Amino acid sequence: MRTVNLSENLLLDLITSRSKAYYDLIKFRLSAVVTFSAGFGFFLGDKGSIFSWSAFFALVLGGFLISGASGAFNEILERDYDKLMKRTQNRPLPLNSISLQEAIWFSSIIGILGICILWVYTNPLTTGLGVLSMILYVLVYTPLKRVGPIAVFVGALPGAMPPLLGWTAATGTIGYEAMILFGIQFIWQFPHFWAIAWVSDEDYKKAGFKLLPSGGKKDLNTAIQIMIYTLFLLPLGLLPTYFGLTGLNSGIVATICGALFLAQTFSLMKDCSRKSALKIMFGSFLYLPIVQIAYMLDKIP
Repeated sequence: MRTVNLSENLLLDLITSRSKAYYDLIKFRLSAVVTFSAGFGFFLGDKGSIFSWSAFFALVLGGFLISGASGAFNEILERDYDKLMKRTQNRPLPLNSISLQEAIWFSSIIGILGICILWVYTNPLTTGLGVLSMILYVLVYTPLKRVGPIAVFVGALPGAMPPLLGWTAATGTIGYEAMILFGIQFIWQFPHFWAIAWVSDEDYKKAGFKLLPSGGKKDLNTAIQIMIYTLFLLPLGLLPTYFGLTGLNSGIVATICGALFLAQTFSLMKDCSRKSALKIMFGSFLYLPIVQIAYMLDKIP
């Protein structure tokens, strides 16, 4: 009996550890956030009298798999650099929790599966945008991280793609409303990325990542650029209300959130401290989902 129990415990531990390894490999939390943004775009784009649940679930599943594959391929390409950084040294590949060949096969399978789901159940435009997003993130943004801050601009393109994919999955077209949603998430990523790069600067330098503007310095010039891009979110956040995509309430929420987000950048300009950058980083994590939820709630009749 003890032998059976021991075997069961070992099997359970193996399943748990493998599951966690795959969970980390696909950057589950990031993929979940990406999927939420795609669902948000679909919800705002859907204008039919009957909500298309089949297309919605296809978008959610296909988008999640593509995002997970992109994150996994990113870890595959950066596996040697991840070993050098404290924040990433416990990822599956540096720890050898998953072999390189296994990671490549797994990432390829879920990526292809995600593309097929979008192709069959949504439309070619959404599928094409999903593939483009993966290519930009894996093959362009990832290697550019060691080149310079241009990587942030490139990375912001696939990073802003989820609500656009959601809109096209619902409508089959790219309208000005979709570009507004894309623009908000695109601009949001600059203070978000740079705050993370500021906080993780020592780790990033170990891997040779160059994401901060102004020559990679944590100085007033970088802080001002973070402030400027955050400032842009105030007028952008009002555009869905102005064009009738959502109502007035969400415009008020977006303005309040944008003002609070902007206020955090003044502290960084004043002291250029890691603590102030950390506040902006957490502020960016809160801003986007709160504003997107406000937009969705404001659309409900």
